[in-house]
Amino acid sequence: MTPNYIRRSLEPVLKRAVSEFPAVVLTGPRQSGKTTLLKNLFSKDCRYISLEPPDIRVAAMEDPRGFLEMHPAPVILDEVQYAPELLPYVKERIDAQRDRAGRYLLTGSQNLLLVEKITESLAGRAAMLRLLPLSRREAEGRPGAPLPWESATVEGEAGKSSYQEIWREFLRGGYPELVANPGRDIELWHASYVQTYLERDVRSIRQVGDLSQFQSFLRALAARTAGLLSLTDLARDLGVALNTIKAWLSVLEATYQIIILRPYYANIGKRLVKTPKVYFADVGTLCYLTGLKDPQHAAGGPMGGAIMETAVISEIVRTLTHRGIDPQVYFWRTSSGTEVDLVVETEGKLVPIEVKLSATPRPAMASSLKTFQQDFAGKILPGYLVHLGDIRLPLGSGVTALPFREL
Repeated sequence: MTPNYIRRSLEPVLKRAVSEFPAVVLTGPRQSGKTTLLKNLFSKDCRYISLEPPDIRVAAMEDPRGFLEMHPAPVILDEVQYAPELLPYVKERIDAQRDRAGRYLLTGSQNLLLVEKITESLAGRAAMLRLLPLSRREAEGRPGAPLPWESATVEGEAGKSSYQEIWREFLRGGYPELVANPGRDIELWHASYVQTYLERDVRSIRQVGDLSQFQSFLRALAARTAGLLSLTDLARDLGVALNTIKAWLSVLEATYQIIILRPYYANIGKRLVKTPKVYFADVGTLCYLTGLKDPQHAAGGPMGGAIMETAVISEIVRTLTHRGIDPQVYFWRTSSGTEVDLVVETEGKLVPIEVKLSATPRPAMASSLKTFQQDFAGKILPGYLVHLGDIRLPLGSGVTALPFREL
């Protein structure tokens, strides 16, 4: 096992998929731990080949049949987006022995391009799973811990972090390398990550030309985290075309850098056309892009609320995603301005969640949750007001104040 390996919630889902499908495709952002996870679970049985080195990539593209003959199944093919031409030949080999599971384990960090090729070549033959950066559950060694609405009690021992430690965690983010090595210079790491992301992922997607302008777009988008996103205003402020902004957003979504939260409506069609909110998928990335380096400045500055919301949303999205579930998450906002930060749809029911920077929850803070519960009576599970204090207490019927560390 890799030194400092952190157990992932996805492990049982991944093992089951490998036992049932001829191919498994594991996607997710760079450095989320895809290679480490596959090597730790399957290195005894599978060869490992990275398609990132140029010479190996060329060999795979120029003679795909010969390449697969040289590296027979079962095999891990890492960063397969560099040689998507290989996929039809993987399909050919799968079809020759369709009843054999776990033959090809593929990873990739670009969802948009990879899924298009997978759909063309491996439809019905491959399980698609995502690995995101670490959830807090995983970082604390309790990957199977339930979400609050799934259990009457908090299972496992949540970390007893102090207020300052929580904000240091926010600045660090959830990438495994930073969690496993807390002494790393987080600013240097995130700077290197963003630069590598720009050079390797963004350059390979055709909509992006000027990388310095794209980097300005990243910072401008980070400053708008948790607010209603006007693409027109963003395009005007950056001096670029609206269609360029839309294309750049699709790049960020395809490479797992952002979470797009749409408003919740009972009418599904309305959700698709109304103004969304955008959150960076990793709170450490958000802090880096907004220039925050100190826990006190992060907590007390104008981005404090956005950082806290990002941390809560990313925890829930990661927890659900690492169970093999596609998270159904929204926000809710009325024409009069009443708003619930997060609505989680689960098994036809709705869990409303409000996020507060305060460490002292009060019943008045739950007013929007109660309004939401009244409007959607019959579909409601208990609501939560997530805060930075230590107290778990009722705030009226169906609403609980929940410390962030217990989320």
